[in-house]
Amino acid sequence: MSFVREKFSAKFFLFLVTSVLLIHIPFMGNYFRMINTLIHESGHAFVALLGGNVERISLFMNSEGATYSNQSTWIGSFFTSLAGYTFASFSAFLFFLLLGRKKQILLIDIILGFIFINLLFWVRNPYGIFWLSSFAAGFLFLLIKGSQGFRDHLLMLIASILLVDSVQSAYEIFYISLLSPQFAGDAANLANLTIIIPAPFWGALFFFQALWFCYYGLKRGYYKT
Repeated sequence: MSFVREKFSAKFFLFLVTSVLLIHIPFMGNYFRMINTLIHESGHAFVALLGGNVERISLFMNSEGATYSNQSTWIGSFFTSLAGYTFASFSAFLFFLLLGRKKQILLIDIILGFIFINLLFWVRNPYGIFWLSSFAAGFLFLLIKGSQGFRDHLLMLIASILLVDSVQSAYEIFYISLLSPQFAGDAANLANLTIIIPAPFWGALFFFQALWFCYYGLKRGYYKT
């Protein structure tokens, strides 16, 4: 417990609880969860570009997303399927690392970069365009109108939402992979690609890597805000 007290601040706990509450508000919670979906699908897209091309990304009102890409090799398909949950978990870790090192401007650039790259090149469905446009407009408005302290708290809230939902979504795919493995999204894709390794294995891998990034961020002291 002393280790946790040394690495875990009351302020971070407050933002964590706020994030949990926000993403579970009926209807609006899915709007907040979309930041994790955006980064998850961007992870698929960035890796897909290394060995193929990205046709489009769709972001849906229920907070789910889909990346449509073409891959010329098995290894490209494998790493593209593996990338989403891993990239979201790493990004949550990275956001807190940047906040801990007072790199708020760089973090703002990264968030806006995700939004505008997707808006310009990949997202074409109506709700996806609406979410990207409205989130970008609201984010920029709050940055311009708010004080530096408000800006820092806003970034902390976004990082906390990403952290919470990266773990929750990884747990959800693990749970689905146990009950209905054929509907387990990326875990099902990886099971089809590897043939002998079942979806629950990949679901467990996604969940435990999300927990590992959380633990490593705690160990490094990035939650001691």
